[in-house]
Amino acid sequence: MKFVSIAHSPDADDIFMYYAIKFGWISPSNAQFQNIALDIQTLNEEALKGTYDITAISFGLYPLIRNEYALLQTATSFGQGYGPKLIKQKGKVLKPHMKVALSGAHTTNALLFRIAYPKAKIVYMNFLDIERAVIEGKVDAGVLIHESILTFDSTLEVERELWEIWQELSGGNLPLPLGGMAMRRSLPLTSAIAYENCLIDAVRVGREHIGLLSSMLLERNLVRIDAPTLAKYLELYANDTSIRMDETQYEAIDKLFALGAQHGFFDKAIRARDFIIPHEYTDLRYS
Repeated sequence: MKFVSIAHSPDADDIFMYYAIKFGWISPSNAQFQNIALDIQTLNEEALKGTYDITAISFGLYPLIRNEYALLQTATSFGQGYGPKLIKQKGKVLKPHMKVALSGAHTTNALLFRIAYPKAKIVYMNFLDIERAVIEGKVDAGVLIHESILTFDSTLEVERELWEIWQELSGGNLPLPLGGMAMRRSLPLTSAIAYENCLIDAVRVGREHIGLLSSMLLERNLVRIDAPTLAKYLELYANDTSIRMDETQYEAIDKLFALGAQHGFFDKAIRARDFIIPHEYTDLRYS
């Protein structure tokens, strides 16, 4: 039995999209997944090192690991009219050189924020610490991600939605690419296809049985939020569009990569479809 390492974040959408496998509803053939949960910037840093066979990443990181990892078509999170939020203390006036807490240098929200606010002084910290840092005045503002966008303290207010920044930079009409999955290129192609199919099935089955899976996650304290917040959050970031990417999502990712290259974050613009696993290989091999 081959052991395959798979890393994801501890936030509710990643947990939801993986746990059909953890609970044994979906199983990879001839392999056993060993999962670990880490915050998104740690996942990005470990992806740069090539630590895990399969890993969740920020889309804003992918061009930097494209030679080592293929981009998966499933378990994705996009914003559609929503996304990370730049928050501050109520009534505070933010200046161009403001001190801002971000969740990591390679996150998608950091990429967009740095393009929109080039003069800001940036401090990177764990996403769970950002809200408290703003409340205590350690930073002027912070970008909230994951469940925090729904539950932040009443003493805080939204300065700007990163969705708005994305719309301005992208030209509008495209979903905001936030997080996805990547798989080590050194894995045999037939195995890689099988592993991705397993992940696709896990997200699909999770969505088909969302009530049962959500209840199991809540009963086992595997998520940090209550039932109503979980239901709302999953409709934002682990919805039916997370099962398999569509053409509009590919177009959005390509736009993100082009913006990153234009502003010097990547060496060149790349197309997402050029870096996915070629599932057609299975049909060709046995034709």
